[in-house]
Amino acid sequence: HVQLVESGGGSVEIGGSLKLSCTASVAIFDAYSMGWFRQGPGEQREGVASIDGNDRTSYGDFVKDRLTISRDNTKTTLYLQMDSLKPEDTAMYYCAADKWWSGKSSAQALKLLNFAYLGRGTQVTVS
Repeated sequence: HVQLVESGGGSVEIGGSLKLSCTASVAIFDAYSMGWFRQGPGEQREGVASIDGNDRTSYGDFVKDRLTISRDNTKTTLYLQMDSLKPEDTAMYYCAADKWWSGKSSAQALKLLNFAYLGRGTQVTVS
């Protein structure tokens, strides 16, 4: 069983930045494809970004170069750098993991059903 622990959330002013982290309890981190999802108040959960087994990245249309996903396999940690934050970015952000895959379309790479493990989330509030 893979445990995912998110951190780095908090309250930030409009236009500010945050960097989220997700540490995974796995021995070989690059054996997993990873993703970030979010759920705002009264909203459905949506895909933010993912990075597959070949480090190919996919982003939600709303990201528009403001968010960057990355991973450090030596630290078994996934990151989400968030810049130029907007009030509509306010949400609970979740880290997700699945055993190695690659070659999915962007749409498929951002579907939660393609990830077997989900963390408990970290809250981001922009005001």
